[in-house]
Amino acid sequence: MRFASLGSGSRGNALLVEAGSTRLLIDAGFGPREMSRRMERLGLEPDAVDAVLVTHEHSDHIGGVFACARRFDWAVLLTHGTLAACRDSRADARTTIIDSHDPFSVGDICVQPFPVPHDAREPVQFVLTDGARRLGVLTDAGHVTAHMVAMLAACDALVLECNHDARMLAQGSYPQALKRRIGGLWGHLDNAAAATLLSQIGCSGLRHVVAAHLSEENNSPELAQAALSAVLGCEQDWIGIATQDDGFAWRDL
Repeated sequence: MRFASLGSGSRGNALLVEAGSTRLLIDAGFGPREMSRRMERLGLEPDAVDAVLVTHEHSDHIGGVFACARRFDWAVLLTHGTLAACRDSRADARTTIIDSHDPFSVGDICVQPFPVPHDAREPVQFVLTDGARRLGVLTDAGHVTAHMVAMLAACDALVLECNHDARMLAQGSYPQALKRRIGGLWGHLDNAAAATLLSQIGCSGLRHVVAAHLSEENNSPELAQAALSAVLGCEQDWIGIATQDDGFAWRDL
């Protein structure tokens, strides 16, 4: 199994996971033209994707889902709440409802969704496995829950939200209402919260940790890497960064 990011941040998100002959996207915040350009960097054409798993309906995650699904004939898998929130965009797309607690398989990949606290209708995140390795993905959550910790335990790789540095957010230029939303219980994990989660899941088997969904105004790669590496006791540059423009290249499990 291997995974790569096409981009991560407030201007668009997409994570590609491959095992055997199966390729899945988690979210598609880019339209068909930009999606094609970004996938070309990874050596793939968009029609090589079997399905897109949608975490929630915010535009940076779903902005390109239905247009790409129609153009490239992708299946779209999402919760009932997310589909209901996107009802004006879903025409002519092949959609399948998933339960936020029930595992399912797409080809060679088994997917375990799990609910997260975020300001969306029915948001989920995912653990994916090929039977040998487990990849945990958590990019949009306002706080850490015991269920999230249990779901992400024993993963071999983790793509983990480090959206903001609390001090930078507090001192930054965002309006107060937006600051309260981002830093609230239904917003986004800051570096310290992500580090706390990492400390709770057991890190001995982790082969990759990638900080994702970084705010371009309220965080820095160095701050995110410092927070996570302090928990793992590793060099800061061992922590990967999913960037907005480039994502990150293929990582093997």
